[in-house]
Amino acid sequence: MDNINWGIIGCGDVTEVKSGPAFNKISGSKLIAVMRRNAEKAADYAQRHKVGKWYNDAEKLLNDPEINAIYVATPPASHLSYALAALKKGLNVYVEKPVTLNAAEAQQMADAVKQSNARLTVAHYRRAVPMFLYIKELLEKEIIGEIRTVQIRMWQSSKPKLIANVEDNWRVNPQLSGGGYFHDLAPHQLDLMLYYFGEPLYCQGYGLNQSGSYPTDDHVGGFILFKNKVAVNGSWCFNVAESEVTDRCEIIGTKGRITFPFFGNTVYWKNENEEKTLSFEHPPHIEQPMIEKIVAYFKNEGPNPCSIEEAVIVMEMIDALSNDKLTKF
Repeated sequence: MDNINWGIIGCGDVTEVKSGPAFNKISGSKLIAVMRRNAEKAADYAQRHKVGKWYNDAEKLLNDPEINAIYVATPPASHLSYALAALKKGLNVYVEKPVTLNAAEAQQMADAVKQSNARLTVAHYRRAVPMFLYIKELLEKEIIGEIRTVQIRMWQSSKPKLIANVEDNWRVNPQLSGGGYFHDLAPHQLDLMLYYFGEPLYCQGYGLNQSGSYPTDDHVGGFILFKNKVAVNGSWCFNVAESEVTDRCEIIGTKGRITFPFFGNTVYWKNENEEKTLSFEHPPHIEQPMIEKIVAYFKNEGPNPCSIEEAVIVMEMIDALSNDKLTKF
């Protein structure tokens, strides 16, 4: 196809800056229509972003003859149903993370992709952001030698500033999100581990509701061993004091270490001979580099930047870490 004509299902907060405007800033890509169940908000979004059409019914958007690709940006509970409906109609699909409520649903999506002529990519967009590509390059060049261990610490207050403040706070409603803030934020960290280190061997963790502030876990921890013998320990806590808020990943090798935040812009590394600190300016629309790769993939001009099969593995890690079970891959 010459042009990727997009429709957005769920034009909420995540699409305002991070992704939505990017669809019209990429060659061969155009945002045709948006959908939200609240007609007033859908119309307002379309007017502000200069989108030609809006709907408050997903089926009408899916049947729009101008559209050949769908971006699913609703809460995770409806990702599977919308993706299946789009694939059935032969529409290419870009799905927000977490891709589904759990690994079983993710596998259903993967099976549907195999049976469809359409294509699907998952929004693990850090794979295309320059800062995280730089870290991947450091690892491939063995700047810090062979990797031995990775320590992830994502500690936030009960109202994380990393997350948009919304009226219904659906992120802590397990029927809508699959879990709590861990389910919302951990896909970013776990997919990067998959991207950097390849397939996991096994994974085990635990989930706790320490504060009782809402019906989902607010503390998750665990361990992942990758097939290349890289060992990852992760701690996600969403009830710490503001003074203890931390977003930090340390990759330790035989010759040094790399330190960076998942939501910041500075990378520090040192080895036996030198040390460097680099600050990056992230793209104004953080998902635009990923969407550029997706447009190329949908046009058969490049590879899939993040397949549903990879997202299934991420969801299997999320299930294992939060449900106190050992998963072997």
